[in-house]
Order: sequence, then structure tokens, then C-alpha cells
Amino acid sequence: MNRYLIPVCVFAALIALLALGLRFDPSRVPSPFIDQPVPSFTLPRLHEPDRTISPADLRGEVTLLNVWASWCVACRYEHALLLQLAREPGVRIYGLNYKDTHEDALRWLEAMGDPYVASGFDADGQVGIDLGVYGVPETFVVDRDGIIRHKHIGPLTEEQVRDTLLPLLDSLRGEQPAGTN
Repeated sequence: MNRYLIPVCVFAALIALLALGLRFDPSRVPSPFIDQPVPSFTLPRLHEPDRTISPADLRGEVTLLNVWASWCVACRYEHALLLQLAREPGVRIYGLNYKDTHEDALRWLEAMGDPYVASGFDADGQVGIDLGVYGVPETFVVDRDGIIRHKHIGPLTEEQVRDTLLPLLDSLRGEQPAGTN
């Protein structure tokens, strides 16, 4: 009788672990970079390879840093939302083009529109690794002092922008969220 009980217990334990894993939201993976400065880097700009982009470019104003690639299907999904967000007053978006080819990235932005103040070209993905990027797209909120305050994994949705991102941006800028008195 005991020899049948062991496989049943092992199977029950695996089912319990699977059930726990299904409740896990991958967009809520904690990041060790929250409340830390953006890691040091210098990358060529996608549109102006003779100029660079670094964490210094992200300081001074609250900024979104969006990690994207032309080969990324989910990036295509969120791109229209980024274009809309870039038109919002006070929203500044920098891009980090991740493990892409220069030509494909430029072609993609030309076809889809360019919501970025500038994009750094991270051909080998090293800066993405330094930022703890799991995959693209990912979006970081960086405060005026260059400190990462929020990380979103996966494509942004209208609800996430409305309920999380815009209120956080307002808060970091010291503004009262729209619709509150």
C-alpha cells in the first residue's frame, strides 16, 4: 500500500506547485533596480550614431525608458500606445533598442512612428542585461535624479498607463493626478 502512496503524494505536490505558479504574474517580477540609479552605460544613438546616450540624458525630468526591438511582436502591440503617451504633456520617452540590427530598427520606427526623444542602440544587449531586462518590451520609470522608480515587464496596456504609469509620473513630478482636488 505504501509504494502507491509515494507517487500519489509526489503528484499532489507537483499539482500544488503548478497551481501556485499559475497565480504568478510575470509583469510583477520584483526588480533589484527599483530605487537604484540607472546603471552606467554609453550607447550610440540610433538616429545619430556619432552621438551617444547615457543615464545623464535621463536626468532632470521624469522619464520613461522603453526597451524595444523591431523583431518583438509585443513591441508592435504597445507601440501605438507609446505614440499616444508621447503626445501627453510632460511625458518624455527614451528608447533602448535591444539586440536588433541598425537598419531594421530604423525601418521599423519609420514605418510605425517614433515616440522617443532618442533611442540608444544596444546591439549586443549588454545594457539590457545590466538593467535586468527579462525580455522586450520593458518600461522603466526614472525620476529626475536618474533613480529607477518602477519597472513594467511586457507590453503596456491602456489600463496600466491610466491606473499606474500616469499617476506615478504625476507624483514624481510633484503634480496632483488629473481628476483630483
